[in-house]
Amino acid sequence: MLMSSTLPSLDSMGTPVAWADREGRVLGVNPAFARWLGVSARRLVDQPLAALEVQGDALARFLLNDERDVLRLHRLALGLPNDAPRFAEGWLSRLEDGGWLLETHPVDEFPALDPTHALPNALSAALKGLAHELRNPLAGLKGAAQLLARRSAGRDEDERELIELIGTEIERLNTLLERLLSPTPARPHDRLNIHVVLERVLRLAEAEGGWSVQVQRDYDPSIPDILGDGDRLTQAVWNLVRNAFQAGATRVTLRTRVEHGQRIRDRVHAMSLRLEIIDDGGGVPEELAEHLFLPLVSGRAEGSGLGLALAQQVSREHHGTLTYRSRPGNTVFTLLLPELAGDHDKEHLHG
Repeated sequence: MLMSSTLPSLDSMGTPVAWADREGRVLGVNPAFARWLGVSARRLVDQPLAALEVQGDALARFLLNDERDVLRLHRLALGLPNDAPRFAEGWLSRLEDGGWLLETHPVDEFPALDPTHALPNALSAALKGLAHELRNPLAGLKGAAQLLARRSAGRDEDERELIELIGTEIERLNTLLERLLSPTPARPHDRLNIHVVLERVLRLAEAEGGWSVQVQRDYDPSIPDILGDGDRLTQAVWNLVRNAFQAGATRVTLRTRVEHGQRIRDRVHAMSLRLEIIDDGGGVPEELAEHLFLPLVSGRAEGSGLGLALAQQVSREHHGTLTYRSRPGNTVFTLLLPELAGDHDKEHLHG
């Protein structure tokens, strides 16, 4: 068996590997591991190996309680706080001196998380049936909203804004129902300001009521416009914010940042958008961690289990990724989207 003291010889390996002492504290990583995580090797040394796992706690449980010498790792997500997680399959092996060797095989993302593959025909049929049932009440709501709008001339500005919001959301729901009932090719993406989308979501959050939640903005005003479907992005972000509310959060932060040289799916982009939805709720239950983005997976008895699956689908429609890391008191959903960075990106997003 290998020993911790001999492991610097792994520096020339192309496979990302890290090694730790018997307490699970990182002694070193090879250059491939540091490049994969996008940090210097020096930042990783002395870190608890288990602390690098940002989704789930398989490493921590194995290091503390397991007597096996080897653990096969599935759906491993590693990273440092505030960094985008990296995904891999891998192995954790016990060394002869009691230390540990972590060998990873990076993947861009986990195929099983694709709701389009996990959504069975029966569920698709059920959604279409539900859409049919919703069309009539929505038509009634639309008529009532139009009547209220005509009568709103003498009302104050706040009331008029709420009436306008009702009408806008009814139209968005009607568009969603049409997509469920008559699937059509994706609409061409328009140039839009992501912060306009986020402000729409904040208006929905204020109108939803029933929660005492502080919603904070942490925007980067230098972010250029992106190409996207404003309605679909609103739906996705609102689902994520609402998920935070329902997890018992008292504070939710919407954060935007520019990323340079970020790999998103199968391409490296000169510039990309990072949108984070951060909350201080109870975190993702361990039993849901591996299946969170699949349809009908919910931690609440009254939940539909569709909100996060739909958000994941919207990210894919925009050639982006949606990932998360979670612990009690700090859950971060990260949406990475290619930014408007020239004609090549524009062509790619319309494709």
